[in-house]
Amino acid sequence: MPASSTPLRRSLAAIAALPLLTLAACGYGSEAKDDNANARIAAGAKKIDGLDSVKIGYFGNLTHATALVGKQKGFFQQALGATRADYQVFNAGPSEIEALNSGSVDIGWLGPSPAVNGYTKSNGRSLRIIGGSASGGVKLVVNPEKIKSLKDVEGKRIATPQLGNTQDVAFLNWVAEQGWKVDAQSGKGDVSVVRTDNKVTPDAFKSDSIDGAWVPEPTASKLVAEGGKVLLDEASLWPGRNFVITNIVVSQKFLKEHPKAVEAVLKASVDTNAWINANPDEAKAAANKQLGIDSGKELPADVLDPAWKSIQITDDPLAATLGTEARHAVEAGLLEDPKLKGIYDLAPLNRVLEAKGESTVDDAGLGVG
Repeated sequence: MPASSTPLRRSLAAIAALPLLTLAACGYGSEAKDDNANARIAAGAKKIDGLDSVKIGYFGNLTHATALVGKQKGFFQQALGATRADYQVFNAGPSEIEALNSGSVDIGWLGPSPAVNGYTKSNGRSLRIIGGSASGGVKLVVNPEKIKSLKDVEGKRIATPQLGNTQDVAFLNWVAEQGWKVDAQSGKGDVSVVRTDNKVTPDAFKSDSIDGAWVPEPTASKLVAEGGKVLLDEASLWPGRNFVITNIVVSQKFLKEHPKAVEAVLKASVDTNAWINANPDEAKAAANKQLGIDSGKELPADVLDPAWKSIQITDDPLAATLGTEARHAVEAGLLEDPKLKGIYDLAPLNRVLEAKGESTVDDAGLGVG
């Protein structure tokens, strides 16, 4: 188990559809409704770094549970004092990267592929990864009438969320390890890789246009609710069953100019993660409540509960696994060899962890100079 990592014993829903190749603008995130009484600024609180606000971005997915729960329970606002915690909710990595680059977002929860993409496309100038948030929660779910074993995947139609996204790269790597050939760009070969938005994958599964999907939660649990079977949990392919699915990133400009605000958000993240571990049922309910506020609909129990089990909430960014994921993308022909040295700055997080008597985390040699 990595330092400061804790398994979520219930369900965590997520769509970690995190684009790796394209930085095309998708528009910025929506302003999240701040109708949470816990988010009110305490009387007598002081601003941090003289800031009126810190702009926080995240996805409306349970793999971003730290952000969901931290907002819902007021951890971020408490840590920021009189500096207002403002939120934007995103549906895809490129739009959050664009917002981060433009200054519309200061700090965000983001998947590994868009973090790598944003960093490399900017020649190492756009962001730093400053902390971890979640591990796991990705599964291969299949039609059990058509696919009864892993070898039966050959010749079938398997969905992934997007060309070059985190799950697409993982599936292409797994396919190659089976000795099968697939053209990464077209998805054609010994297995047909069908790039399908997570929102429509359950309908595609019901209509029999795909035979299975390599997808994150809660899409995986939605497919199971439709009669699918989990054939493989991606966690089983990783040492210790740990691999990064969500990190905390910050714009380099904001990190340089407002280090105290960054450290306050990291303190809130660590406090939130500890509270989630200590109160798993309450945390599940809080995350789902915030998800309902953000999306207009909470997840039903038959999706929420199994999804929550498969995610680990962690302060550790699991840096070594990010390097492995990037190498898989290179081997699939979806990414030129990235220069990742400097993508991490874990000094602020380690100060927070040390102050709490917790073990520090490692950047796997990919930290700043």
